[in-house]
Amino acid sequence: MEKSTIYTKTGDKGKTSLVGGKRVDKTHIRLDAYGTVDELNSFVGLLVCGLMDTELKDFLLYVQNKLFVVGSYLATEAEAQSEKSAVIITEKDIEALETMMDKIDAELPKLTRFILPGGSESAARAHICRTVCRRAERNVYRVADEYPIHEMILIFLNRLSDFFFLTARIESQKTGKEMYWEQK
Repeated sequence: MEKSTIYTKTGDKGKTSLVGGKRVDKTHIRLDAYGTVDELNSFVGLLVCGLMDTELKDFLLYVQNKLFVVGSYLATEAEAQSEKSAVIITEKDIEALETMMDKIDAELPKLTRFILPGGSESAARAHICRTVCRRAERNVYRVADEYPIHEMILIFLNRLSDFFFLTARIESQKTGKEMYWEQK
């Protein structure tokens, strides 16, 4: 078997291919969307590296796999999407997120003040995931303004950012303390 190379030189002039073969500018909104989902997935990997909780780590691996298929879906031109792509995120995925969020939230004190990102390294990483997830969600909504996007993907990203907020809070509780905004 011949070794493949990572570079193709086909993108040297500011164009790239979507899955399906359509050539688009590298500034195309789909690239912003799936690029941000990929960025989020990388930050989730960084978050996992600093966690001790096996259940949370396993759940984040599940999230990473879901983000990978969301990114693939976004990288595929609408005409090339299969019927199977309609079920990449399901109601069960949303329920899994909500169940994990409810479990984490039950362990936390009631939130009475605004929280600053930080408190511990793992909490800060979770806050980065939260903010990148919000950006990914906004970018996917921009795609949805022009192309059909399955609603479950939008719901998933919305819930996921809330999940990262709760993850940041629980990590602050475990390894440090929550930092609160103070009006001066």
